[in-house]
Amino acid sequence: MGSIHEWWLKIKNLTEDLVDGWGTVLIVFLVVLGSFGLGRLSVLEAVMPPVSITQAPSQANLREMSIGGLIMASRTGNAYYFPWCASASKILPQNQVWFASEEKARAAGYLPAKNCKGLGVATSE
Repeated sequence: MGSIHEWWLKIKNLTEDLVDGWGTVLIVFLVVLGSFGLGRLSVLEAVMPPVSITQAPSQANLREMSIGGLIMASRTGNAYYFPWCASASKILPQNQVWFASEEKARAAGYLPAKNCKGLGVATSE
């Protein structure tokens, strides 16, 4: 193995050979490409409007809990839902049946919906 000085000279000679040949062209090309990219970036920043948040928007699609009860079913169906379940929102108002508890819905002949999480978990059968 050589000394550190010998390694330094080999690396220096290698870099000088690269710069003498295509190195200068490569360095100029990279500088031009970088300048072009930075110029494009500054144009994009100038075009974009500034972002300002004054007040967070309120959620427009919130549904209130109905006074009718905690469990909802359809007159034409055989399943009961929580009012916030996706399938419950498809039940027309004139077909809605409300129950105060899951037990009362079961007593009326309805079964828990399989696509509404949390139903039928704490039932007393």
